[in-house]
Amino acid sequence: MGLNTSGRSSGSARQGEGSGFLFSGASVGTGMVTKPPPPSNCNAGIGLRLPHVAEIVATRPHLGFLEVHAENYMAETAALDRLLELRPDYPVSIHGVALSLGSAEELDRPHLGRFKALIERVEPVLVSEHLAWSTVGGAYLNDLLPLPYTEESLEIFCRHVGEAQETLGRRLLIENPSSYLRFRHSTIPEAEFLTETARRTGCGILCDVNNIYVSATNFRFDPIAYLDSLPAAAIGEIHLAGHHAAENVDILIDDHGSRVALPVWELYSAALKRFGAVPTLIEWDTKLPPLTILLDEARHAQELADVHRHAQFA
Repeated sequence: MGLNTSGRSSGSARQGEGSGFLFSGASVGTGMVTKPPPPSNCNAGIGLRLPHVAEIVATRPHLGFLEVHAENYMAETAALDRLLELRPDYPVSIHGVALSLGSAEELDRPHLGRFKALIERVEPVLVSEHLAWSTVGGAYLNDLLPLPYTEESLEIFCRHVGEAQETLGRRLLIENPSSYLRFRHSTIPEAEFLTETARRTGCGILCDVNNIYVSATNFRFDPIAYLDSLPAAAIGEIHLAGHHAAENVDILIDDHGSRVALPVWELYSAALKRFGAVPTLIEWDTKLPPLTILLDEARHAQELADVHRHAQFA
């Protein structure tokens, strides 16, 4: 359904809506060449959440893709059955939250095996994880925790990304985090850390625009400069979400619980100019609204992407 990705397609997405551009030929004998029309691909998607599943199954709204958290679909459940029911009509992106790629410990091989089995079952177009860690001593922590950006942690993180990609047989997209603290002994800027990870491992980058805005606000850096530091060719997906201002402390919290804020939409427009119209997800994980609200946010993301495409082909 219009996703332009480097991942394997299952071949079950709707025919005639591929990611290739259709160009009109030259006007023979006139010396004029018609301009290629802008692609009409739909590349905006939403996260598939349980309260919305029945309505999506019944109405089949026009979307570029659906994204699911891997850990919610690793067992034989009704949720997995519904996802497989939707799979012929929608490309699926699988977003992992528990591989703990930034941990100093070894990867959890059983969990990695479950992740691989899910990928083989669903055949997603995109597979992603986080620049974070979340396990220690075999215990899973219910959060995505930051790591110091040092040469040592870069080596460990790249080794884990490489091991995961080899086991899964897929290229991972690594998502930049939202930041609320920094390690004093970090020596590598975050965007550079991601860029070097992509260079060493061949992974891609999931650019979370809301996370960049939240971090830039919290630590007073230029979000446009952050975007410009990322390698455009490595960007495989963009995330957009809501955030809120914390009480009694001057920071923003990335909570995925509201509409995308205007400054984030503006930063998204800058990302489109830098990276092109890559698949874009509306994330909403708390205070879930009616499905119509998510679809409205996805429509706006699509409209901005279409404006960018038309500007390219003008």
